[in-house]
Order: sequence, then structure tokens, then C-alpha cells
Amino acid sequence: MQIEFVAAGAALAPKSALARIVFEGQTHEGALGRAVSASRFTGAKGQTLDVLAPEGGADRLVLVGAGKAEAFDATAAEHAAATAYNAVKLSGLTWLRIEMPNADPELAARAALGLRLASYRFDKYRTKEPAEKKPSVTAAQVVAGDDGAARDAFAPLAALADAVSFSRDLVSEPANVLYPAEFARRVKELEELGLQVEVLGEPEMMKLGMGALLGVGQGSIRESQLVVIRWNGSEDANAQPIAFIGKGVCFDTGGISIKPADGMEDMKWDMGGAAAVAGLMHALAGRKAKVNAVGILGLVENMPDGNAQRPGDVVTSMSGQTIEIINTDAEGRLVLADAVWYCQDRFKPRFMIDLATLTGAIIISLGNDYAGLFSNNDELAANLLAASEAEGEPLWRMPLPDQYNKQIDSVIADMKNTGGRPGGSITAALFIQKFVNGVPWAHLDIASTAWKKPSTVPTIPEGATGYGVRLLNRLVQEKYEG
Repeated sequence: MQIEFVAAGAALAPKSALARIVFEGQTHEGALGRAVSASRFTGAKGQTLDVLAPEGGADRLVLVGAGKAEAFDATAAEHAAATAYNAVKLSGLTWLRIEMPNADPELAARAALGLRLASYRFDKYRTKEPAEKKPSVTAAQVVAGDDGAARDAFAPLAALADAVSFSRDLVSEPANVLYPAEFARRVKELEELGLQVEVLGEPEMMKLGMGALLGVGQGSIRESQLVVIRWNGSEDANAQPIAFIGKGVCFDTGGISIKPADGMEDMKWDMGGAAAVAGLMHALAGRKAKVNAVGILGLVENMPDGNAQRPGDVVTSMSGQTIEIINTDAEGRLVLADAVWYCQDRFKPRFMIDLATLTGAIIISLGNDYAGLFSNNDELAANLLAASEAEGEPLWRMPLPDQYNKQIDSVIADMKNTGGRPGGSITAALFIQKFVNGVPWAHLDIASTAWKKPSTVPTIPEGATGYGVRLLNRLVQEKYEG
């Protein structure tokens, strides 16, 4: 979406809808007041009201409720602007103008971010869509008291919006298009932003002893990949990096422990963790973050051919620890086992955060809006929770009780890859923790948040969310730059 910042009183563009963001209890005069009094519109958050016979040259006027004036913050500005876009996107008009009671440049910039995120649409494969179902609004004006300051404030947010869109695109692609090598190729293109990208294939991973990761992909005709993304933005080139690891199962059939047919098409987004890490690195490079960061993506397909891993197999991880495979559908933790070990062994990071659409158990525990946070470090966990609240990407900290490790004890190997249904997301996190060697670490189980069907957040259209990009970008920006 094209975004312009304009001063109050600037001329409306042709074919414009005007959206006024109003607060709960705000009074209105004249025809507008009569329209409001004749409706159930109160200005509550998320309410909209179309007003007939709009004034000031607009083709359409929409009032958008923003709730209590004292609670109007950056997130509220984003959501109000996104709600306005969703109300008029199919109107046949081309422009949307956002007017807020407080034209603060920072809030105007966040309103513009809300428009960018809400207008995301993955329509690459739509060839016969009726015009009336395709959004017509493609440009917006946001009124700001200081339009130059708003443009400056929006620059890093525009880079963030680009990164979220990149992540959403990856998650939205079908698995016949986005397999491990193609995922790696698209990330390689990010070198244009100043990132350094290295791709390891199966021969390189075999030399490193990555039997856990390679075992997952051995049933696929698609070669597994390990992608290393580096951003060196710190003034000290030798500064210890921070690290992010993403599970990238580009399609998950469950392998020999095959999943039920119903809903299996959704398993194209089992690479949502890797997409979030790739999106984060895109954001850091896009806004020239002053930090050294590493992103590691473990990219595989989990398929059930004659060469596939079997329940009962034992594999040896890069760490040297052995794993008895009980269920081939508990594959993401195997990918992360080697990716996490490789990351800490090579880069010696200040901390590691892994993201993975890891367990259905986290959805049972937390529902569809919260991701699960597991960590061995209270400071890192607290920083993540603060960033999650600020960005509206909810996290809930879960326990890591040592006694639950008994559920993943193996009779014939160092551990087994699943501990059964009780506490399934916890035992999965405990499994990953066995490959963390004294480094502050957090695991985000994003199975509940990587894809929304339907979405209840105005800045997130139905489908891929890009969850994690904003959260981690905020974490880095506020706690680890400089």
C-alpha cells in the first residue's frame, strides 16, 4: 500500500474514503451528531459507522471507534487505522484518509504501520477473482501535525512491515513451490539488504554429524538445508552476537507416523519458525540495527517414502547424544537439536531463541492467541514478555520441571523424541534444552499463532501472521542494540 503523510486541511485525493478515529463518549455536532445519536455507535474500540452525505469532499465517511481517549496508544492507533481499512477496502474507492484527534507524528506513523499490515494479501495464485472481492483501496493519506516527522518515524516501521510481509509470503506459499532449497534461495536474495547468507547442504551437514536433522528429511526427494544468516551492525565487529533459530519443516506429513488427512494441507506452514527468523533478519538489515545477530534455519521436508525414518530408529545428533525415534511426527525438535547445537558451537552467542510450530499441545494449553515461552533464563524471559506485550504478540511463560524429563528417558538411547501426551509442549521444550550447553536460551512454541483462521486482530488478515518478527525486533531494539 502507498502511504502519504499530510498536514491537516490538505486536499483529499480523488476517490477517497475519509476515516475519522473517535473516542468513546466523544460528542459530535450537526448532521454528524444526529447520525451518531440515531445509531448504536459509541466510539468503543473496533466499532465503525458509515455516515451518509459525507462532508468535505470525501466520497465516503466512516467513523472508527478507538475506545477510551486515555488508553489511545501506538497499538490502538495501529488497530484503529487497520479497522478503517477493513471497513472500506472493498468500497470501489482508491484512497483512504485517516484523521485522528491527536495527530502526533509517532501515532501517525503507527497508524500507517497498521494500514500496511492490514492490507497484506497473498493473491499470487488467484486468477479468476471477481473485481468486487478484490480490495480497491491501494493508497492512504495519514494526517499528522508534523508530516515530515511522521515520515521519519515511519521509516523503520516501513522496514518492519516489509519484513513481516516477507515472512507471511514464505508461510503462505504451497509446499510444491517452497521446499527447502527454494526457501534457502529466497533468503539468499536478502544479501541485497546487507545480510550475509550461507547455505549448507546434506554433505556438509553429514560431515558435521547432524544425524537428528538429516534423519527427518531422509524420506524426501528434496534435499535438507541449513541456512546461516548474519547481520553485523554493531560498531564493534567482534561483539558477541545474539542468535535466533527457526524450525523450517516445509511440509510435514508426519512421516511414517503419518498424520490424518483432514487438515494436513495446513502443514505447509510448519516452517513458520524459520519464516519468523528470516523475517527478523530482514527487519534488522532493513532498519540497519546496531547489533550483531545470527539467524539459523533448519529446512527439511518430513515425507514417508521407503527411505524414511522409522519409529524405533536411533540417530546420533551433532552433540553426540543419541535419540530413539518413537514418533516420526515429533520431528521439529530433532531439527532444532542440531541447529541449536551448531549455533552455540560455532557462534558462541549471548543468548539463543528458537521459534517453532512445535506442538499441538500448546494450542490445547493456551488456545489460539498465545504462544508458549520456555526459558532457562529469567532475564531473557522477562525481556521477551515485555516485548510481546508492547507489540501485541502475546506470550505466556510455561514451566520446565526437571521431573518431566523422565517422560523422555529411553531404554536404549540417551533420550527418546517424545514423552507422550501429558505435558506434550513441556517435554518437547525439555528435549530441546538437552542441546543447550550453558547458553541463556528461550524456546517459543508458535504452533498456535503462526496462522489464523479466522483472524480476530485487524492488522492480521486471515492466513499467515508473521508472528514473532515484531516481537523479536522490539526485543533487539530495546534491549540489545548499541
